[in-house]
Amino acid sequence: ECYVHNLLRVTVYLPTLRLQILELIVEKLLKLDVSTPQQDIEDAEETANNSDSEEKSTEEGLFDMEEDEERKGDKVTSSSSDRMAHPLAERLDILMTILFSYIKDVCHVGGKLDINNTKDLYRDLVSVFDKLILPTHASCHVQYFMFYICSFKLGLAEAFLDHLWKKLHDPNNPSVIRQTAGSYIGSFLARAKFIPVVTVKACLDLLVNWMHKYIDNQDTGANAYCDVALHGPFYSTCQAVFYTLIFRHKQLLDGNLRKGLSYLQSLNFERVVMCQLNPLKICIPSVVNLFAAITRKYQLVFCYTIIERNNRQFIPVVRSGTGGDLVQTCTNPLDSFFPFDPYVLKRSKKTIDPLYQFWEELSAEDLENLKKPIKKGTSEDEDDDFLEGETPQNDGVVGIAPNSYDSNTRSPVSSIGSPPDCYVPYPQ
Repeated sequence: ECYVHNLLRVTVYLPTLRLQILELIVEKLLKLDVSTPQQDIEDAEETANNSDSEEKSTEEGLFDMEEDEERKGDKVTSSSSDRMAHPLAERLDILMTILFSYIKDVCHVGGKLDINNTKDLYRDLVSVFDKLILPTHASCHVQYFMFYICSFKLGLAEAFLDHLWKKLHDPNNPSVIRQTAGSYIGSFLARAKFIPVVTVKACLDLLVNWMHKYIDNQDTGANAYCDVALHGPFYSTCQAVFYTLIFRHKQLLDGNLRKGLSYLQSLNFERVVMCQLNPLKICIPSVVNLFAAITRKYQLVFCYTIIERNNRQFIPVVRSGTGGDLVQTCTNPLDSFFPFDPYVLKRSKKTIDPLYQFWEELSAEDLENLKKPIKKGTSEDEDDDFLEGETPQNDGVVGIAPNSYDSNTRSPVSSIGSPPDCYVPYPQ
């Protein structure tokens, strides 16, 4: 803790070393982060909560970068309730708190945002992000330094999204980097409370237009079939768009339902879902099911026929092991993850939580409402009480799709002007 604190103090009086020092610190933090998967942290917390021996001392941390009066001397005081049960998570938590304090203190001078300092630090952090974070698979917490600095000014969030977009649509980048950039865009748009709906729309337009162009280019070619190895960046973009819609559809429809619906219809999801590349087969099932429920409710596209057909085509993978044959179906062929899934480190999450869009588990009533398509003339607030709290987990299908064969092959009865069978093959 003292070591990292003092390294960061060096950057204040030797600014030329800042980039190297930030790289060094983030690299070490990343090692801690990938060594402690979220599941391990949660298991350790659960075990600690269940054990009765709570002999944990109160410890006091320090951070006092630029004597910021607002922070009351910037002492990071942690009671025993703030300690993490997992030792590596505890270390990571303390160091992330220091990093967040450093970012805040560099960017704010005398309690006000200094835009030049902020831009300079943003450039250094983006450079560290590109070099270390983007190529690292499934880190859970360290990437939040970008989330935090982007919250200071909308221009920074837009610059970060633009930066990721350039990575995503540049065919010269390796496919795996492009896919990860797609995951970052979707997760950032869905989770960052400070991104207004107008920016979300601009990003959706950009992504969906690119998807349609991609389909134009592929639909007539020899590679127009469902294959992750060939079309990974496309599937990653589809998943980013579906995920953003799940979290943001309420805001997109807020105020003027008719205008919101015509905007969503203009994105032409039907063509994306029905195309030969079949994105619903590749995206994570929990995302697909929620997307299907929302798009059916608002009469945008009926996905269930395709989901059913995909389910019938899934070939289980049989692996022989010492315990006999194990049958698995691959539910995440993209090997994707959502980089801004809920932050679980207790001390440093206090910095992130006010900026973060949580996901609320759906109640039985919400599920029923979600299954009912809206009718013409429905007011925008009716039946639509849906997005405010905890995350849909990547694994584990969210039980929203109606499972009976009957409901999946036919359009809902109250559908307006839909043919009885909604699967229309895309013309060759």
